Amino acid sequence: MARSSVLGNALRVEPRPDDRESAAAVSRIAAAEVSALVLRLADGQEITLPASLVKILLASAGELSEGHAVTILASEVMLTPAEVGELLGLSRPFVVHLIEGGELPAEHLPGSRHRVVRLSDVLEFQARRERRRTGRRRVAEAVDEADLPY
Repeated sequence: MARSSVLGNALRVEPRPDDRESAAAVSRIAAAEVSALVLRLADGQEITLPASLVKILLASAGELSEGHAVTILASEVMLTPAEVGELLGLSRPFVVHLIEGGELPAEHLPGSRHRVVRLSDVLEFQARRERRRTGRRRVAEAVDEADLPY
């Protein structure tokens, strides 16, 4: 049975030019550290949004106001190495190399040689990579400022 693409089925919202201003107004609410919002439906019914949904709404509004598309995926979603590569801008073979080297946790699909990676593990891997990149950049800047030879 073929597995459908998780990324292809994810909800992706592209900002329209006329949406950016209202999204910016919503994202400014984040500066006020609002933890609760009320959604009023057309029939007058009001629903208080939970804090977790408010965080998602405010973060998404900030991205949309800057003209960035937003994709919604659950952290528990399982991705193929090709999908991980697409997210990180890496090749599928390099992702497999990262899995085999133990840098990126993965599990085998039942009764298969194929592996999948949890999105939360991909995000943690990317955060580690970014921290290392920042550290290397700081070291290089310190060496330059101290005028040390390489």
